[in-house]
Amino acid sequence: KNSYDNTISSLINAQKLKVYGSEVDIHETSDGVLIAIHGMRHRDIKNVQKATFDEIRSLPLENGETVPTLEEYLIQAKKSKKTKLIIEIKSHYTPAKETEIVQKTVEMVAKYGLNDMVEYIAFRPWVCFELKRIAPEGTPIAYLNGDYDATYVKGMGISGIDYKYDVLKKKPKWIKSCQKRGLTVNVWTVNDEDKLRWVIEQGVDFITTDDPVLATKLIKEMCK
Repeated sequence: KNSYDNTISSLINAQKLKVYGSEVDIHETSDGVLIAIHGMRHRDIKNVQKATFDEIRSLPLENGETVPTLEEYLIQAKKSKKTKLIIEIKSHYTPAKETEIVQKTVEMVAKYGLNDMVEYIAFRPWVCFELKRIAPEGTPIAYLNGDYDATYVKGMGISGIDYKYDVLKKKPKWIKSCQKRGLTVNVWTVNDEDKLRWVIEQGVDFITTDDPVLATKLIKEMCK
C-alpha cells in the first residue's frame, strides 16, 4: 500500500469512492517546497527534509508517479466537493520552521479556496497550537500522538484526537470521554476486519483505513 500513499492517484481514488477525507503528509524540502510524501524516506534519500525538490522529484515512486507538491494536491482536491483533504503537517527540526510551514500551508489552502474542505492533524502540540492560531477560526485540528487524555486535549483548544488503534484499544474509555467534551475521535490505521468491527462498535467518529471499501461495508452492516 505505501507506494500509493500520498500520490495524486490515491486522492483521485478516494474522491471516486466519495469517502469523507483523504489524508496527506506534508514535508518541506531543503529548498522550501512543500511536498506530499508518506514518511521521511524516499528511495535512497533518507530524509526528504534535507534533500532538494529536484532531487526528490527525479526519483519516481514505486507506482511510477512523481512525488507531488502540496499545490498539486490542492489542485486535485478542488475537483471534488465530497472528499476533504486531511493535511498532516509533519514534525520538522525547529518550532520556528514548523510555524513557517503552518503559515505557508494555511495560505496555500486559502489561495485555492479550500478552507472549508481541509482539516489538519499533527503529532506535535506546537504545530496544533500554531494551526489554532493561524488557520481560520473553527478549522478542525486533531492531535495524533496518543499521550494526552480528553481533559488535556480539550484544554488545548483543538477539535479532537486522532489516535492509533493500539492506544484506544488499551484506553477505550478515552473515546466516550473525548466525545462528552465535544471532541471528535478518529482512529488510525485500521485495516483488519475484527479491528474495524471493534472501532465501529465503540462509536468512533472517524476511521483511517487503507481499505475504505471494507470499512464502508461494515459501517452499513453494523449501523442500520
